[in-house]
Amino acid sequence: MNRNTGLSFFIAAAALVLVLVSPPSGFPQDRSGDPALPPDNLIVFLAGTGAASYALEIPFAEIAADPESAQIVVEITPGRDGEGDCVTLSFSGRGIFQGRADTLTYHPGPGEPAETTRKEVGRLLQLGLVRFAARTPSAGRIDVVFQDQVKPTAVSDPWNFWVFSLSVNGFLSGQKAYRSQSWHGAATANRVTPEWKIRTALEFNWDKNSYDYQGFLYESASESRNATGLIVWSLDDHWSIGVSAAAGDSTYNNYDFRLAVKPAVEFDVFPYAESTKKQLCILYYAGPEFVRYREETIFDKRRETLWKETLSIALDLKRPWGSLSAALSGSHYFHDFRKNRLRFEADISWRIVQGLSLNIDVGGSRIRDQLALAKGGASLEEVLLRRRQLATGYDYYLSAGLSYTFGSVRGTLVNPRFGSGSGTSISIRF
Repeated sequence: MNRNTGLSFFIAAAALVLVLVSPPSGFPQDRSGDPALPPDNLIVFLAGTGAASYALEIPFAEIAADPESAQIVVEITPGRDGEGDCVTLSFSGRGIFQGRADTLTYHPGPGEPAETTRKEVGRLLQLGLVRFAARTPSAGRIDVVFQDQVKPTAVSDPWNFWVFSLSVNGFLSGQKAYRSQSWHGAATANRVTPEWKIRTALEFNWDKNSYDYQGFLYESASESRNATGLIVWSLDDHWSIGVSAAAGDSTYNNYDFRLAVKPAVEFDVFPYAESTKKQLCILYYAGPEFVRYREETIFDKRRETLWKETLSIALDLKRPWGSLSAALSGSHYFHDFRKNRLRFEADISWRIVQGLSLNIDVGGSRIRDQLALAKGGASLEEVLLRRRQLATGYDYYLSAGLSYTFGSVRGTLVNPRFGSGSGTSISIRF
């Protein structure tokens, strides 16, 4: 083979290699060097309590660990609008989808099982993301299937929109010289329609601690029973009126029996339909309290009828930077305005930078209305174990912390195997 023939063979072989390794036209090209092009799959961040559990419902998308790494932020929030209870899905685009947004709402049927609601919310999540996924290379692998519409039928609810719940919980622990047990039970009956909200509950609590110290047995117990009820009538998008009632007893609060009935009115500055994003509510209620004490109080009372009023302002915001909830309330007794209480509470969750969040919970009260304090005081065991209410002029709490998440931005799928917690309890639910 002469020199020209060898050169021609080399050129032909090189051309064949280029043909073999080069992708034909119409096939996907390498996108790693072009940040303007979308990845093969949609990148989604699911926000809201329990929202991450819906990740398996969207196999055509990848799950981001924080909003900054996502193309679409989906906030899943339960709430209530003019049609009743609902679950709202808010879609907000980022990056190449900046400016694109959508909101979808699902209304569970009366007495609908939680699993059915979860399935329908997952289906709505898929529908909401299709319009975004259609602009990614994965669109070629997505099919749309239309199911024939089921003919509407008359639905008769044998429960008349009532939902009932029963629960019993017990906790036992101990050592050679220490034993503790507590029991809690509750029963609720709720009925919610667009016009009315009715909530009733019964509950009891019983706690006992025993200590064996140097041959002496020390025991301390506390118990309480309560019944509560609430009826609310929705007037329009901003106004509601209602009445609440509560009755019960408590060894901690020195109540042998207490009954409070309080009519109330509420005004929401924003329409109730926007409650999943923002609320600014002003609530006023007033009414009588009929009290019989277990022990004579520091005011020499064994029973009395009191009139009390309360005004509160509550703000709840959900924003891309995080969330804020704050409430300020004040109350007093009519027979003596000096017997009053002022309370403030706030919860803040703020995303500082990608993956880093600051969480702050703060609250406190100025207390001037402890009318039920027992005249005989409290024993050492009751003080140390907090079995009896003690005189104070204030209380407060503060919690602050940072959370930082790093690693794969697409690795927040939920695996429920082997559970997520521990503890000793007995629970019966119906």
